[in-house]
Amino acid sequence: MNTKIPLSKKNLPQHIAIIMDGNGRWAKKRGLLRAMGHETGTKSANEAVNACLDLGIPYLTLYAFSTENWKRPKLEVDTLMRLLVKSLKREMPQFIKAGIRLNIIGLMTDLPKKVQQELQEVINKTQTHTNLVLTLALSYGAREEFIKTVREISDKVKNDLISPHSITEDVIKEHLYTFDMPDVDLLIRTSGEQRISNFLLWQIAYAELYFTDVLWPDFKAEHLNQAILNYQQRERRFGKTSEQLR
Repeated sequence: MNTKIPLSKKNLPQHIAIIMDGNGRWAKKRGLLRAMGHETGTKSANEAVNACLDLGIPYLTLYAFSTENWKRPKLEVDTLMRLLVKSLKREMPQFIKAGIRLNIIGLMTDLPKKVQQELQEVINKTQTHTNLVLTLALSYGAREEFIKTVREISDKVKNDLISPHSITEDVIKEHLYTFDMPDVDLLIRTSGEQRISNFLLWQIAYAELYFTDVLWPDFKAEHLNQAILNYQQRERRFGKTSEQLR
């Protein structure tokens, strides 16, 4: 693949979200344990982070662990949690040097205490960084996020803090995990699967969707560039006509 793809700096997505899929299949094709696929996948995540930094893309959200992933075999879940802690410790110097802010969305309290502590340490140390907001979706599910949002708004209505008629899109967004982030411009899913899998359902309402057969451990900066180039060749109308845009 050509690594020198001519990207327009004037039309870059401001928020990229990635469903990192295919670690298990990558390992199985090579006769390896699934854990090796997940471990190699962390290198792809690092490459995506660096590519976004190089391009000046301010928001990157990675679907790292869904609410449904707790149903996987305990050994695999434990391995994923161990890799998460290992990766955080390894990448901390880069976060500091490159000005990356770590953000977490999802049910963080469901994670093992050790993982929570490591995450909070990185969050605290990077909270003032502005070059890239790296969000990890951990124990995350969009339906769970909706339930949380409805409960919070319902409590405010019950306590006369807001009226039902004052509930707008902005009010709903204020109660989402991503309240301080722009909506997703480009959603990428690797491995050939063409599903959203309960990921950022509100935030991708007008996102451009890009599916690639590349398994996540094989995903490199040039693949991200290809997805962005594809994005730049699309016309984003947001309900308008082409003539209105012109």
